Amino acid sequence: MLREADGEPEAATCIRLLLLTGCRLGEIQTLKWDYVDVRASVLRLPDSKTGAKVVPIGKAALDVLADIPRIDGNPYVITGKVGGQYLTDIQKPWRRIRARAGLDTLRIHDLRHSFASDALQLGADLTMIGRLLGHTQVQTTARYAHLKTDPIRETANKVADFISASLIKYQISM
Repeated sequence: MLREADGEPEAATCIRLLLLTGCRLGEIQTLKWDYVDVRASVLRLPDSKTGAKVVPIGKAALDVLADIPRIDGNPYVITGKVGGQYLTDIQKPWRRIRARAGLDTLRIHDLRHSFASDALQLGADLTMIGRLLGHTQVQTTARYAHLKTDPIRETANKVADFISASLIKYQISM
């Protein structure tokens, strides 16, 4: 169901990355290959709602990124119909996907909330979740906690693996 997204694989890939990273829609839509640091397992976003940030990502998200073909002349990960541009219309395929799933009231931003809820369920504390999502208020708290990047990356990996396993368990194609 998610794999095809009614003939729009870019939309399906965008939604998978939203599920597995906790990023905002605009962060994934405008994600450029230059921002993807596979070696460090992070996305280095120069501009987001809260400014520049580094988003730790898990293996499942890295696997999705590895399966995306790069298009010459297009710097974006999620390519649009216009050459050299990113996918701008995710709402139409999103409406079709959620209607088929019987989730008519689910918003795309709810995927970010689900990522945070799954992290909490897996035992991550609110400071860690705030760091994963790049919330500014949690960053203030994190200044006192001095969190290292390894526990953050480990939590990102756990959350993405949990979500990926759930999708497989409920037979939602990746």
